[in-house]
Amino acid sequence: MLYYLFDWLDRAFDIPGAGVFQYISFRASMSAITSLAIMLLCGKPFIRYIKRKSIGETVRNLGLEGQKEKEGTPTMGGLLILSAIVVPTLLFAKLNNIYVITMLITTVWLGLFGFIDDYIKVFKKNKEGMPGKYKVVGQVVLGLGVGLLLSFHPDVAST
Repeated sequence: MLYYLFDWLDRAFDIPGAGVFQYISFRASMSAITSLAIMLLCGKPFIRYIKRKSIGETVRNLGLEGQKEKEGTPTMGGLLILSAIVVPTLLFAKLNNIYVITMLITTVWLGLFGFIDDYIKVFKKNKEGMPGKYKVVGQVVLGLGVGLLLSFHPDVAST
């Protein structure tokens, strides 16, 4: 989004420095810095929050030594990782690029499956989580969708 804002500011008002967003190296660097900042600023508070709310791992009794130590380990950390990927991408990427759109859809799709799996484990108290067949079907559907998109979309460069 910032790419389009600064592109407009550069064209409409010729603001000095606004054209720096045209450079992918600048946008990639800013994305990495933003992602790091999200993780550093939100990481500990998020972990404290999920510990306070007792959103933790439940362990199946397999008779293994030390398995009870994992009981209560905070889960749902994928939400933090997803935000550190999606927010910088939305801020700094050209959102009309098919590769960026594909990456965002893929990341959010798989993140949604991870969230549902964790949700079932933590809140529904089902230690198994989402059944494996649903995970596989979801990944196959995503793979087919991405494959078809990259095969037939006119903006995808062919070699």
